Amino acid sequence: MWGVIIPIVTLIVGLIIGFIVGVFYLRSQLTKMQNDPETLQKMAKQMGYNMNKQQMQKAQQMMKNQNFAKPRRK
Repeated sequence: MWGVIIPIVTLIVGLIIGFIVGVFYLRSQLTKMQNDPETLQKMAKQMGYNMNKQQMQKAQQMMKNQNFAKPRRK
């Protein structure tokens, strides 16, 4: 019986911890991107977009308005 319960519990705990770590990593990457225009430019090129200065400034402004650093509370 324990041979079935322990792997299932371990899988669930691993998924929860992995999700939490992934959220914090993504949030830190987005925060870094809004402060570093070169990172934003690199990401845009990887997606197939070439952004000029005006588009870069607009994208950075949009990201700053999103405020990824702090979670929103209702």
